[in-house]
Amino acid sequence: MVSVPRLVVAAPSSGSGKTTVATGLMAALAARGLAVSPHKVGPDYIDPGYHALATGRPGRNLDAYMCGTDLIAPLFAHGSDGCDLAVVEGVMGLYDGASGQGELASTAQVSKLLRAPVVLVVDASSQSRSVAALVHGFASWDPEVRIGGVILNKVASDRHEALLREALDESGLPVLGVLRRAPQVATPSRHLGLVPVAERQADALDAVRAMGERVREGCDLDALLALARSAPALPDEAWEPEHHPSPASRPVVAVAGGAAFTFAYAEHAELLTAAGAEVAVFDPLHDEKLPAGTAGLVIGGGFPEMYAPELSANEPLRRAVTSLALSGAPVAAECAGLLYLARELDGRPMCGVLDASARMSERLTLGYRQAVAVTDSVLAVAGARLRGHEFHRTVLEPGAGATPAWGMHQPERRVEGFVQRGVHASYLHTHWAAAPGVARRFVEQCRG
Repeated sequence: MVSVPRLVVAAPSSGSGKTTVATGLMAALAARGLAVSPHKVGPDYIDPGYHALATGRPGRNLDAYMCGTDLIAPLFAHGSDGCDLAVVEGVMGLYDGASGQGELASTAQVSKLLRAPVVLVVDASSQSRSVAALVHGFASWDPEVRIGGVILNKVASDRHEALLREALDESGLPVLGVLRRAPQVATPSRHLGLVPVAERQADALDAVRAMGERVREGCDLDALLALARSAPALPDEAWEPEHHPSPASRPVVAVAGGAAFTFAYAEHAELLTAAGAEVAVFDPLHDEKLPAGTAGLVIGGGFPEMYAPELSANEPLRRAVTSLALSGAPVAAECAGLLYLARELDGRPMCGVLDASARMSERLTLGYRQAVAVTDSVLAVAGARLRGHEFHRTVLEPGAGATPAWGMHQPERRVEGFVQRGVHASYLHTHWAAAPGVARRFVEQCRG
């Protein structure tokens, strides 16, 4: 049984202040000495970085599309084990999910799977009495979604607050917090959302502290804790990476990190370790060598386009990556990793493992995908089906090699990515907890 107190922080729409409130709540409760488990609905990699700063624990994702509904509660239990409380930040609007898939992957669905009360964050900047109609509509839309209270954000004045509270008195839902406008807490954004923590560590720490202070001053923390503690126990066992007996030697799997490669799910490293690998993180911006004894390489997502000059200038590491790939060693590259393995990015030389050229684009490619492995690779056997997502503003030409990595089935049919020697490179982000055989197969390939 999972009995961790928990809250889901949701909103009527994006831009209402979910990240500010969720991160601030995590920080404020952690400052009270509570062990807070941070979670994020959906595939986003960036918000969990701020959550980790607020709590001192890895931010974890709960994505019902990529991982399946049956895995949400077990993944939650795994991440929240030993904690006093869990805070789950929602995605988009409360009832928004995978396009054309009903409630699938929505914050509402995850709240029901976790049997967790919802706190609705409302941007009140342009309304007064209408806020009651808005809140009533969200609270009554799905009777299985339990909205336990409201936090009013971007409130202009004492008079504005009084009008909002008077209107909400008729809704039956308590006001659990009121936050005034405070632009100093804003975090910078760019083409894929917030700037990741790894790129602005000191400023991000200051922003998280400010968010925590705002929530501490503007919200009723005791009432929020009481609401979290009202969540019933879940009859689910915690997910655990399946451990496999391994020989005395553990192959070293180098995992790209640093400011250019910040997109990673915490479970991936746990799965690699459980499969018998020694995970060694390195920074392609600064390290001129791969970790000693590297037998396999994982290069996840991130922002290589922001660091193309520095990545290109690190010629010793580029040569080392190319040499490893040409040797036939297992290499798994997602999105940013795909660009790093290309011949060039925005005209700057990259590793040249793939005969393809990448450039920035005005067009955002974003969405969930259904994929099938086209051929055997270090990650999957031909015919294996996975769900993932794409999230980038770059274009790769050509988009697929002679042997593609994936055949896509949603939203359109196409092939994508590259499989050559031991390299598997693709724009597709996947969550390995949904297919633990991926990590096990990769480590076995590293053993040769």
